Amino acid sequence: MRALLSTFSLQELRHHPWRNASAVVAVLLGVALAFAVHLINASALAEFSSAVSSVNGQPDVELRARQGSLDDALLARVAAHPGVAAASPVLEQPLQVTAPNGQRVEVKLLGVDALVVAGLSPALMPITDASSADGGARRFDLFAPDAVFLNAAAQQAFAGQATLQLPGGPALRVAGRVNAPGAPLLVMDVAAAQAIAQRVGELTRIDLRLSPGARASEVLAALALPANVIAQRPEQSGERVSNLSRAYRVNLTVLALVALFTGSFLVFSVLSLSVARRQPQFALLGVLGLSGRERLRLVLAESTLLGLLGSALGIALGTGLAALALRLLGGDLGGGYFSGETPPLLWSPLAATAYLLLGVVASLVGGWWPARATARMAPALALKGLGAPTPPGARRHTIALGLVLLAVALAWAPPVAGIPLAAYVSVGLLLVGGIAALPLGVGWLLDRIAPRITRHALPVLAVERARRLRETAAVATSGVVASLALSVALTVMVASFRDSVTQWLDAVLPAQLYVRSAGGVGDNHHLPPDFVAAVAQVDGVARVDTLRATPLQLDPARPAVALLVRPLDTRPGNALALPLVGNPLPTPAVPEGERVVAVYVSEAMVDLYGATPGGWLPKMAQAFAEPQVRGTRFFVAGVWRDYARQHGSVVMDRADFVRLTGDQRVNDLALHLQDGADENAVRERIRALAAQHGAQEQIEFASVGQIRANSLRIFDRSFAVTVWLQAVAIGIGIFGVAASFSAQVLARRREFGLLAHLGLTRGQILGVVALEGFAWTVLGALAGLALGLAVSLVLVHVVNPQSFHWTMDLVLPWARLLALCAAVVVAGTLTAWLAGQAAASRDAVRAVKEDW
Repeated sequence: MRALLSTFSLQELRHHPWRNASAVVAVLLGVALAFAVHLINASALAEFSSAVSSVNGQPDVELRARQGSLDDALLARVAAHPGVAAASPVLEQPLQVTAPNGQRVEVKLLGVDALVVAGLSPALMPITDASSADGGARRFDLFAPDAVFLNAAAQQAFAGQATLQLPGGPALRVAGRVNAPGAPLLVMDVAAAQAIAQRVGELTRIDLRLSPGARASEVLAALALPANVIAQRPEQSGERVSNLSRAYRVNLTVLALVALFTGSFLVFSVLSLSVARRQPQFALLGVLGLSGRERLRLVLAESTLLGLLGSALGIALGTGLAALALRLLGGDLGGGYFSGETPPLLWSPLAATAYLLLGVVASLVGGWWPARATARMAPALALKGLGAPTPPGARRHTIALGLVLLAVALAWAPPVAGIPLAAYVSVGLLLVGGIAALPLGVGWLLDRIAPRITRHALPVLAVERARRLRETAAVATSGVVASLALSVALTVMVASFRDSVTQWLDAVLPAQLYVRSAGGVGDNHHLPPDFVAAVAQVDGVARVDTLRATPLQLDPARPAVALLVRPLDTRPGNALALPLVGNPLPTPAVPEGERVVAVYVSEAMVDLYGATPGGWLPKMAQAFAEPQVRGTRFFVAGVWRDYARQHGSVVMDRADFVRLTGDQRVNDLALHLQDGADENAVRERIRALAAQHGAQEQIEFASVGQIRANSLRIFDRSFAVTVWLQAVAIGIGIFGVAASFSAQVLARRREFGLLAHLGLTRGQILGVVALEGFAWTVLGALAGLALGLAVSLVLVHVVNPQSFHWTMDLVLPWARLLALCAAVVVAGTLTAWLAGQAAASRDAVRAVKEDW
């Protein structure tokens, strides 16, 4: 076998390097894109998880509130338990601090107890400035109300600043550093942080180190924690970070594998035509004693070499692309999960080996059918020129139909661990089954075209050849069909998603102007109550709706759910201003002494927590403290679409929330302006009002047009990578057509020479080739369009709901789809014409003499 590879197969590579190079490049690009995406995501996730682990430390148990903050009175009771060796209080507060260049930098302020934090979270232990001569006095900076300690990212952001001015707050003195990695952190004494954040008596979490021999379950049972306090393992924070972006990372990796999937069809195309051209040589080897199994192994070995070379080069290219992307873009590929991070490249030999083998397997799959055809060849007949492949029979068509039916069945399968694995397999089977049925479709279509062109010589030559050799046409266009089908499917999916997001924005943004609390994200910044009350009296404002968003930890293993608090007018005939899926349900009657609170859940809540319409949501009661929540039941009155929070959200009326918590704070205001009111004038009046209340640095404005434009810009950025992946896939498919036509031209020199002897001019011969290319690419475009529409149904109605837990309406952008098909047809026809330049050469004419 090695001797045949070094002689027989090597000669093929030497004589047709460009055709084989196209297969290598296809595998190279597929592996490079997939491996680069993996490296970027793995590096960003590892850096982010490391930062979370450093900030959270390594306690035995973490105590957090399901909703809101912990009461710091709980700290003393927990620390006094004999099973608790140490209890470390932590307060987290997002802030925006002005850097030396004038830009606001997102930072996190952490309040810790320096006496205990070193034993549980060493990376958060403040280290005083060693440059000071008065080291003894500097030690008291650990508890000073104005001393703050910066990590490396914060030191870089605020280089040279001895003090940091907080917006609307005091100036903090930089007293030293902490060793925590990740995003900018400011660490200070917990009591001082509570005062600065105006959260006296509140804690974000309490980290516990248990006494030797103490069991967490027994200690927690003895503590009898309130229902609104949740205990979790420290590693669950890292798991939530991974789960937060898992669906996005998996789908992005699958998209990156599109090029590799298309590359396998190109390997199939190249090897099929190579085997067909070398049929006499394979037949001679068979007559000389090379068995069918050995011929199969020989072709598979050639396929393995192509895949191994392409995969090895792809690993190298993917590493370079990942390093460049991390340097220029950080760890964010458009999803916004790791924005702001610039992690180091985390290169994994195991992952490199896996992707290298994946490229080899893709190449082997592409080479299996031509290898099997070579093994089944009858050498004696083939040597006499009688061994041409027979047209596809009923068995081939039955297999293709079976693959399509299996794909349909798998599309209904549930996800595995939150990942739509069966749907991905369904997409692959749809493409393979559809391409396997190409000869049948090509024959059916050409049989109906042929009678209509009998009076035109050149079209008859082109169509009749494609009609008689439909297998060759299917092989040549398989790469185009695969790439175009995936491109059509992605185009439909993105267009459907964007149209649904646009309609959703119209529904959730009913007001003309929004006033937001500045200084960070989350439920840690609120508008002053007196300012909120005064805004409603501003001239030009017709109505003010208050908005509140707070995280709700229903399950410690999952990311937090968003609890959205807003006024809801549930009276008959009034709109809820929510994009509901279906109609709202009336609140049921309950026994005396109980109270029902109607809530509206997002689609993700239905999938993840079983919150079906008309049912009850008992976990909501655990998020509120006794005794206010006693006797209250939460009824799911409807389901709404929420494209902003894929892990779930719950909407409840503001009056119910205030009654259960006594908390009237708000994050945002939605301002409905009076008819004819000038938006800019209203903004200026509110700015003046904010200055009167000392809140001018605490607010920022956004019009509905700005929010809409920014949301759609983020959407387009998130899906920008799909445009590049589609371009690569289409390029590989067109490259496959070029390789196929080049091989066809070389194999048909005698045929074109005969046509020249019969009187056809060079232009007419080129016209025949171009018409064949036109016919093949039109057939490929039609097949790709049909398969792409079928795949888009799976993506829109199965993959997206199972991955991100939201639904969307199917939208078909016919103008873009037809333009995509037309571009493929034009490129394929032009490629065929260029490849046919050799057909009219003198060598083609002289080649006829070989038969005389």
